[in-house]
Amino acid sequence: MNRLKDKVVIITGGNSGIGACAAKMFAAEGAKVVISARRVEPLEEVAAEIRAAGGEVLAVPCDISDSKQCAAAVAKTVETFGTVDALVNNAGVLDSGLEGIDIVSDETIDRLIDINTKGTIYMTREVAKVLLAKKSGSIVNVASVAGHCGNGGAAYASSKAAVIGLTKNIAMRCASESVRCNVVCPGNVVTPMTTTLDPSKLDAKMMGAMRPHADLSLPFSQPEEVANLLLFLASDESSAITGQEIVIDHGANL
Repeated sequence: MNRLKDKVVIITGGNSGIGACAAKMFAAEGAKVVISARRVEPLEEVAAEIRAAGGEVLAVPCDISDSKQCAAAVAKTVETFGTVDALVNNAGVLDSGLEGIDIVSDETIDRLIDINTKGTIYMTREVAKVLLAKKSGSIVNVASVAGHCGNGGAAYASSKAAVIGLTKNIAMRCASESVRCNVVCPGNVVTPMTTTLDPSKLDAKMMGAMRPHADLSLPFSQPEEVANLLLFLASDESSAITGQEIVIDHGANL
């Protein structure tokens, strides 16, 4: 308990899956949690659960693909709690078809890059201004094994690989000012986003190419397992760790 006592943490995509699990876990560890997402109703439901458990939370609707909304969300956080100590860039989307490079649509490319890549940059840019001014803090990005080893649709893998590169760039820029940045690359995780994929819509050739490179007999990760790692990286327990890419997949992509 109290591993994040009085820390102000922003978690994007905090209305379901990994983000909701992390928000509840962080609040239980003493953090003042700010959760953001596009869908307001489930966001408020998570906030209500946190409050009912005695935690402190602020729910801020935000579409991270809009830079102005990102700036407003960070400003609201500072207005409410006075600062930011950590950011978890968890918000992201999958493409419903895992489209290979030969069939990926402009719509899929734009949507995934706008949210997964540009959204992460927009939100981090605003939080970094606060962290660098106070010369402390932690940024934790959530990418994917798709960005680590290519197991995913072309646009999705590209969007997440960019987040891995961004992480190393941020860590390099900010190390001398005691601001850390690390990236977590989950494999398959049991969340609403992954369990609602329609197998009939998946690119069969892409799936066939991916199959030999992942051991699907191994367990899928649970949101709590990923949230535990996010908690460690956001906390002072990982104070010497920055610029690192950590895969969490039960060994499925070794």
